[in-house]
Order: sequence, then structure tokens, then C-alpha cells
Amino acid sequence: MQGTPPPQQQMGQAWTQPAANQIPLNPGMGMQGYFAPTQATLALVLSILGVVACSICTAIPGLILANQALTITSDQPGHPDAGLAKAAQVIGWIVIGLTIVGALVYGAMIAFFVATDPSMAP
Repeated sequence: MQGTPPPQQQMGQAWTQPAANQIPLNPGMGMQGYFAPTQATLALVLSILGVVACSICTAIPGLILANQALTITSDQPGHPDAGLAKAAQVIGWIVIGLTIVGALVYGAMIAFFVATDPSMAP
């Protein structure tokens, strides 16, 4: 057969048998770099838990862990946890802000009801 190239020469690339201690790589399958481990996933879980149930009790630890993870990921460009850490940080700040606003509204409601209660008048 004159029209088909030999199997080891298909698609414009030569394929050789790898040595016994080597891992064969296909085109587009580059070696991934080593990235330092972070607690970004835990930070995101704690921040989301702050939205759902526990409010500020889990949002603050989530924010602390997110800041630590962002410190690690900023030193290593392309770190896979950078997005998780940033999302955890944003959600943590939103939860803390909503908790403060909720506490102020609750305090204002209590002050309003105490001020308008006729039984409390002198």
C-alpha cells in the first residue's frame, strides 16, 4: 500500500518505544508543575456555610483560610486553587457584611419598639 504511511509515522509525528523508567507523553500532554497545597476548598466550604447556616461563626475562619491560600497562590502563577481562594474571600466578606447589616437592622428594630411601647412611658 503506497498511500498510507507506516503506523509509527501517522499524523506527522514519530513514535518511539519509551524506556522502562519513562512515562510516554502524547502531544498536548505537558508535564504539570508542582503547586504548594492550600486550604482553599475548606475556606470555600466554610464561607458558603456562613451564607447558609452559621453566619459569622464560619465566615471568619473561612476568610482567614482564604487569605492564607491567596498568599500561597499569588507566589505561584497558574496555581489551580487561586479561583477557589478568591471566591472564598469574596463570599466571606459578603457574609460578614450581611451579618453586620442584619445586626444593625435588628438593633434598630428593638430600639424602635422600645421607644414606641406605651407601657414603657414614664
